[in-house]
Amino acid sequence: MTAQLPVVAVVGRPNVGKSTLVNRIVGSREAVVDEMPGVTRDRREFVAEWAGRRFVVVDTGGWESTRDEPLAQAVRHQAEAAVGVADVVLFVVDVATSITEEDAAVASMLRRSEVPVVLVANKADSPAREVVDTELWRLGLGEPTPISALHGRGVGDLLDRVVEACGEAPPVDEGDDIPDLAIVGRPNVGKSTLLNRLAGEERVIVSERPGTTRDPIDVVVELDGRTVRLIDTAGIRRAPRIPEEADYYSVLRARRALERADVALLLIDAPEGVTQQDQRIADLVGEAGVGLVILLNKWDRVDDEARERVEGDIARRLGFVGWAPVLRISAKTGARLHRLAPAVDMVLENRRRRIPTGRLNRLIRDWVGAHPPPTRRGRRPKILYAVQAGIEPPTFVVFVSGGELGPDYLRFLERRLREEADFTGTPIHVVARRRSRERP
Repeated sequence: MTAQLPVVAVVGRPNVGKSTLVNRIVGSREAVVDEMPGVTRDRREFVAEWAGRRFVVVDTGGWESTRDEPLAQAVRHQAEAAVGVADVVLFVVDVATSITEEDAAVASMLRRSEVPVVLVANKADSPAREVVDTELWRLGLGEPTPISALHGRGVGDLLDRVVEACGEAPPVDEGDDIPDLAIVGRPNVGKSTLLNRLAGEERVIVSERPGTTRDPIDVVVELDGRTVRLIDTAGIRRAPRIPEEADYYSVLRARRALERADVALLLIDAPEGVTQQDQRIADLVGEAGVGLVILLNKWDRVDDEARERVEGDIARRLGFVGWAPVLRISAKTGARLHRLAPAVDMVLENRRRRIPTGRLNRLIRDWVGAHPPPTRRGRRPKILYAVQAGIEPPTFVVFVSGGELGPDYLRFLERRLREEADFTGTPIHVVARRRSRERP
C-alpha cells in the first residue's frame, strides 16, 4: 500500500524537532521524542493524510557530518537513503539558533539531490519568532516556512506546501492482508542484523552498542515468495533496567508492536544461552496471543558442548512455550535462514485452525470420562459443552456448572487439544465459563 504513496522525508541535525514534527503530522505520538539529541537513529515510516491526500512520512536520525564514529556514520547513511527515495524533503532547522556547520552540510547535500525541498524553520513558538532571519535564505533552499511543531503553529500551511509538491496521487489499494512479523528479544541479540539480512539492504542501524534501535521499524519484504511486514523492535528490558525516559517509551512501543503482530520471532543469543529476560519475553508473546518462532542466533559461534547446554536451557527454561518451533540460525551470515519462511507459513496456518463443534465435544467427553475434573471446595464441576470461539489465536470456551475448573485442568485440556490437532507455533486460550444446567 505505502509503495504507491508519495514519500516525504524529514531531515536535519539532531534536536531540531524532527520527531516532534512527524508526530504532529501523523496525529499521534508514534516517534520517540526526548530532549537528549540523537534519540532517533533509524529511518521510520508512517502514513499521514492532509486535505484528502495520503503520503508516507519518513522520520530520520539527526545528521552529524563532523562525527566519524560508526554510529553517527550509520545515522547519516540512513538519512541519505531516505532522501534518495523521497518525493519531497522537509529540511528542519532551529529558528531560535544560528545556522550551524551541520545545517550547512545538510543544505549542501540537499542542493545536490535534485529532490524538491521545503525549508522548515521550527520552534517559531511566538509571532515574534515567525519573522525568519535572512540567514536562512543563504542556505539556498528557497523561502523558509516558520512553524512550531510543538504547538502546531504554521503546520497547516507547511502541509499545504507538502501536498502541492507531491503532485497528483496515484490510486491506493486499501487492502492490506500482509502478515506482521515482530522481531523481539533482549538488547543486542541481533534483531536489526536479522531484519537487514531478510530485507537485503542496510535498512536499520546495526551497532555493538546495546539499545541502538529506539522505534519499531516496519519493512515490507518478500520471504520465500510471501509478502510479510517485518517489525524490528527495541530490546525489551525489565523496568528497573530502563535508565532513560526515551528507552522506557521505546520498550512500550515494542510491546505495542508485539500486540499487533501475527507472529513473533524471538531472537536468543545462543552463546549466552536462555536468560530470565528471554523467559519473560516469551511469556509476553503468549499473553498477547501471538504466534511464536524461537531463533537461536549466532549458532555458528557455539561449540558442541555449549550447544548441548543451550538445548537443555530451551527445554528447561522455555518449556512453557514448548509448542513453538526452534530454529538455529546466524543472522549475520544467513545460515539456515531458508528454514524461516516454512516455519512462519506453518504458524500462520495453525493460528487459523478450527475444530468443528461436534468433534470438539466428542473429544471433551472422552477426555473428561477418562480424567474427570478434580473436586474443588467440595464440588465437582461438570462440563456441559465446549465451543471454539475464535482463531488467531485459537480460543476455546468450556461451559461448566456445579463448580470451578482450575488452571491445572485447563492446561490438561490444552495439552489434549495439541495432541489432537496441529497447533504448533501458536498459543491456545482455553477459558471456562459458569452456566446453569438448563440451556435457554
